[in-house]
Amino acid sequence: MPAIKDWIISATTQLSVADIISARLDAEILLADALKKDRTYLHAHPDQILDEQQLNDADGYITKRLNRIPIAYITGYKEFYGRNFTVTPATLIPRPESEDIITILKDILSPTNYHLPTTNLIDVGTGSGCLGITAKLEFPNLNVTLTDISPEALEVASQNAKTLSADVKILQSDLLKNYPDQLDIIIANLPYVDESWDRSPETNYEPALALFADNGGKALIEELITQAKKILHSSGYLIIEADPDQHPDLINYAEKHSFTVIQQANYIIVFKHQ
Repeated sequence: MPAIKDWIISATTQLSVADIISARLDAEILLADALKKDRTYLHAHPDQILDEQQLNDADGYITKRLNRIPIAYITGYKEFYGRNFTVTPATLIPRPESEDIITILKDILSPTNYHLPTTNLIDVGTGSGCLGITAKLEFPNLNVTLTDISPEALEVASQNAKTLSADVKILQSDLLKNYPDQLDIIIANLPYVDESWDRSPETNYEPALALFADNGGKALIEELITQAKKILHSSGYLIIEADPDQHPDLINYAEKHSFTVIQQANYIIVFKHQ
């Protein structure tokens, strides 16, 4: 049986040959998960010999990764804003760039900027629930609703809300169609990938419903903007994620629907309702 350090070397080599850029990191994450330890344990115990079960589990993980299955689907979770969220092939894997939405919320909801005693926030196309749940945990006074068209995704979001003790509402809806009230803040990481774009093989395992949209990837965001105009309070906020190349078209579209852009940060656009 190999020692931890030897298994990592072998796994890293296999992943590198398969052109997986983060080969060493992936190998360590997968072995740590197989051992039910963190990565620091691997560094502290490089000579520990793996037992048969540990070796079988770790080797099985590597086989999956060589097939370009995303690590989050192998381990069953992904960290977002310092918390672990359960993910499944029914949900998009949370991306680091989406954390900018929470950072922007912290600025918007600071006491010097925002004074409403009750604030209704909706996370549209919630997937795993990472955005809306994080918003609720960072700002407990928010009334947060998670919506998605996929019942399978909402099951995962509901599980994450329970695990993380986030008191949020769950609503199945095609964008805002089933939401009955007025809103103060809308956040959304909707599908914005055009199927013709080059993309990593890993995205083949993510749900197409959560990735792709028509009209160069802009169709669903434009539909949300149209709906938001009717349901968002005056001076309310619409915060969306989109590819930076899409931003000029989306800003132009939103400005025709009573929105003003007030901030752009990497993938994120912040609109204010006039």
